[in-house]
Amino acid sequence: MSANPLFILTILCLNVIVAERLATLPYIRHLSAALMVIILGAIEANVGLIPSASQTTPLYDGIFTYVSPMAIFFLMLGVQIKSLRKAGAPMIIWFFVGSLGTILGVLVAMWWVQGSMSIGENFHAIGGMYTGTYIGGSINFNAVALHYGVSKDGALFAAATAVDNIWSAIWVVVTLFIPKIMKKIAPTRAQKASTDEHYEPYSNDRELVDPLSMAALIGIGCATMFGVSELVKIFPKVPSVIFLTTIALVLAQLPFVQNLKGNRLLGMFAVYLFLTVIGAHCDIPALLKDGQLAWTLFVLVTLLVCIHGVVIFGLGYLFRQDWDILGIASQANVGGSSTALACAKSLGREDLGLAAILIGALGNATGTYWGILIAEFLKSAGIF
Repeated sequence: MSANPLFILTILCLNVIVAERLATLPYIRHLSAALMVIILGAIEANVGLIPSASQTTPLYDGIFTYVSPMAIFFLMLGVQIKSLRKAGAPMIIWFFVGSLGTILGVLVAMWWVQGSMSIGENFHAIGGMYTGTYIGGSINFNAVALHYGVSKDGALFAAATAVDNIWSAIWVVVTLFIPKIMKKIAPTRAQKASTDEHYEPYSNDRELVDPLSMAALIGIGCATMFGVSELVKIFPKVPSVIFLTTIALVLAQLPFVQNLKGNRLLGMFAVYLFLTVIGAHCDIPALLKDGQLAWTLFVLVTLLVCIHGVVIFGLGYLFRQDWDILGIASQANVGGSSTALACAKSLGREDLGLAAILIGALGNATGTYWGILIAEFLKSAGIF
């Protein structure tokens, strides 16, 4: 394996080429290019072709820090504000249903594995970390870990992180796969209504671009990122994605920006790079080397996310809800704004993109509080 960022970036770009080509083939194309770049990234990381999560590289950090927010920004430039009014309320409702599913999953799973004995004295903090991350994304995982000092326990923190990375990658696949399958097997009334409206699928992100548009888009994107970084210094308690989304929405209404070509092209390429790195974080060797503790955590999280999935998709089916909304809301819980937006785009639901980002931001803002609350409950309950 080469640690050279140019070599790694070459492989990531090849993954996009392969996934796009596979997405045109019969049978395979139903999996979507987004899902395939995740699978390719996971395979390559686990055979040692590119670095995995345990062999971090500055390139991956750069993709998470800059490319992922840029993907949100570019894709948001094509969003109409009316989309939030149309899909916002159902998305928010099912986001909270998914959050309750996560909390229930943590409590049942921790009782099942008898966390105080199998994990040790920090079992309550682990429960809080997984509550936070599967309500609002990994930022809450690290915040709860820092609060309880778990990050100082190298073995426990490494094992918990490895399991989280693996299931985060798997769940992106699940939330892309379930809506596609269930819309064919058991379409709901809401889903049938949504198919009457012609949403533009992700595979049509082909635009005629010119140097002026590309320079303007990249320049505006960089300026926005800089502005957001300064605003976060002034208002540190406000999630950066709120500033990013707000600025992008304002810009999207300007005729000059609307006339620029290439925002979807840049946005989807950035999404593909981000999802490939998500796949690379599915680090199986890191899980294997941490022994019994890691397997206990793996069982814990497997049960947790399965309960989350049963709650949100099961109740969603009973209430005849749009499968796409359920998948995106679940992904907002587990992955946050970036993967929720990627899920919306990959399902061909650009109308849900803004709502996906905003509920992801809501999860970022509230996940840590829920994590600490559940950690304290686990600590005091005496039955885990």
